[in-house]
Amino acid sequence: MTPFKFDANGLIAAIIQDADSGEVLMLAYMDKTALERTIREKHTVFYSRSRQQYWVKGETSGHTQDVIQVLTDCDQDTVLIKVHQKGGACHLGYRTCFVHELNEQGDIGRITQEKLFDPDKVYKK
Repeated sequence: MTPFKFDANGLIAAIIQDADSGEVLMLAYMDKTALERTIREKHTVFYSRSRQQYWVKGETSGHTQDVIQVLTDCDQDTVLIKVHQKGGACHLGYRTCFVHELNEQGDIGRITQEKLFDPDKVYKK
């Protein structure tokens, strides 16, 4: 495997992008095992920094990501994963995690998308 530059915690940033539209869907983190599983299984597998465990995108929600292509940057310290997204990528119910537009003061000025699903129902909060 390429000699990736994982951070001090053994993690690498993973940018998830829609393979067809180019829209950036989310940013998450992977360790070596999560990256190897993602490449092998063709579904995104991440490492949760807060829960200290692996999670497969869509395992709870059904909103999966089929991996089309995995790329790395010139420094091998970030990966770009192009996917076919089924449903929303954001745990708040949006297609993408990047929906909060900032105003000139740096505050959230508006939300740029409508929700695709109700997270309270999907995640049974």
